Amino acid sequence: MSLPAFDTLLQNDAALVVAFSGGLDSTVLLHQLRAWQQQHPESHLRALHVHHGLSPNADAWAAHCQTLCEQWQLPCDVLRVTVDGRENGIEAAARTARYQALSAALKPGEILLTAQHLDDQCETLMLALKRGSGPAGLAAMPSSRMLGSHQLVRPLLNQSRQSLEAYADAHQLVWIDDESNQDIRYDRNFLRQRLLPELYQRWPHFAEATARSAALCSEQEQLLDELLAGQLAELIQPDGSLHFPPLMAMSELRANALLRRWIAGQGGAMPSREALKRIRDEVMASREDAQPRLRFGQAELRRYRQRLYWLPLFPSLRDTELAWPDLRQPLDLPQNLGTLRASQSQSLLRYPQPDEQISVRFHAQGHVHLVGRNGGREMKKLWQELQIPPWQRERLPLIYYNQALVCVPNLFVTHAGAASDQQGWQIVWDMTSRAGEH
Repeated sequence: MSLPAFDTLLQNDAALVVAFSGGLDSTVLLHQLRAWQQQHPESHLRALHVHHGLSPNADAWAAHCQTLCEQWQLPCDVLRVTVDGRENGIEAAARTARYQALSAALKPGEILLTAQHLDDQCETLMLALKRGSGPAGLAAMPSSRMLGSHQLVRPLLNQSRQSLEAYADAHQLVWIDDESNQDIRYDRNFLRQRLLPELYQRWPHFAEATARSAALCSEQEQLLDELLAGQLAELIQPDGSLHFPPLMAMSELRANALLRRWIAGQGGAMPSREALKRIRDEVMASREDAQPRLRFGQAELRRYRQRLYWLPLFPSLRDTELAWPDLRQPLDLPQNLGTLRASQSQSLLRYPQPDEQISVRFHAQGHVHLVGRNGGREMKKLWQELQIPPWQRERLPLIYYNQALVCVPNLFVTHAGAASDQQGWQIVWDMTSRAGEH
């Protein structure tokens, strides 16, 4: 790849981060970008190495990457991750952990560059065929996409591995070989070691042909995106949920296309045809008072009041109890639910008596008497009146004085905690750090 090709992808003052494994592909990419960065001194370049801990050589690989970056006078940080392949396999788990770590390590405005090449693209399309994927899966890897709030660019997708090897030899580059790449128990390695060499021998331009097919599938998906964008926007609610009843009156093809795009917009993986059928039959078509839920990896699909919600999985907080002994100090809530702090801007709550301890819980039952309402309310009925979905009910901080529920910030105050004079206080719930909530 000639250096001027980067100019069509990158701004002269770009802040670039290379996902640097130390293998051939990322070594070539980092070397090329280092040369480009020297021609564009207003740009910035650094490397990130993900340490998966799956190989006994992992420490040596990390050291190699840092040593090489020192020689090239480039910053290089090592990101250590834990890979759990029990659910979706080691390959998928390692990929997920890698991108999560890389995304979290990016600074505002930085662009992540990865070194997938033409042969990788061919392998990705072949694996999609094996899975029975539709056009979205067969579109394989785009040259550019968003990773959270950051752009991810793959500048080598048009380059063959053979051309990268030639470049590395010409510049006397040194790289590492991951011994797991020879293990044909992994599907991608089986393709790379056994199947694709035969295909390339028979059809030398097979990789280029599959790349064209992937590009055509991508164009068809982009066209569908444009055609369905308006209708999808009408169905998506301000909180990201999907108003689904109109889908039940559509053809299955159109409804599935809209569902796929909504799920993709929520960050979910492309669902299979069987999964889409289960969403229709078990969730959308279930009775009105049902609470169906389908799990998809680390997320789940749920229904509430004619809307579909795509939710990350969180451990239950039902039995969690937090003490708040000093109101002068804010209280951090678990699972990125934000922070509670005391304020005297409004007199809503009475101050606790000397023998009353303040605690925060996430589950309540029984009857409560709310300020401004006559009679008591059973908690389940109260949540329904307030239109709080079932999964949110155990993620709301409930404030207790000893065993008495006194308030839920931003929702209600009970008679047991109501201020009777101007000496009261209120709780401010700062939710700016909340993640994945609907």
